[in-house]
Amino acid sequence: MQDSLVRALRAQRPEIRTRWEALLRIERANTPLANPDALVFMLDWTLDEMFTAFANPHARRRARLADGTGAKAHCPCGRNPLLTYFAAGEQALDEALVLAQADLPALDPVERDAAFAELTVIVREISKREIESFCAVCQYRNVAQTAVAAGSAASRG
Repeated sequence: MQDSLVRALRAQRPEIRTRWEALLRIERANTPLANPDALVFMLDWTLDEMFTAFANPHARRRARLADGTGAKAHCPCGRNPLLTYFAAGEQALDEALVLAQADLPALDPVERDAAFAELTVIVREISKREIESFCAVCQYRNVAQTAVAAGSAASRG
């Protein structure tokens, strides 16, 4: 991602945070921990993590070498409150990047696509790390994995 786009995103940080919070509040909370009031405290920390990665040449290079999609985290039980949290964040950042790119009409289309790919990979790397960390301590993890295994065995039998 070009430095001009990173600077443009950084300049939009307050708007990104506001939009992220608004998107969180639209979603239905599937657990008490998914309540937006329980998640908004993480916004500044998460944005710090993301902007650090955007500025890190190694993270950006790794993102350029990835397939451009970044794997989404998997939660066996679907109750992880960070699933909605990071989906809202990814949407807020995508919207901000579109606005930043609109202000740079001379930006090459290949660079536009590359910026989206880098943004996606970086956001999903951070979200995957955090979601999987939360899943590691989930009390429903073993129950969900047992149910998936039982369903798989039943479909084969």
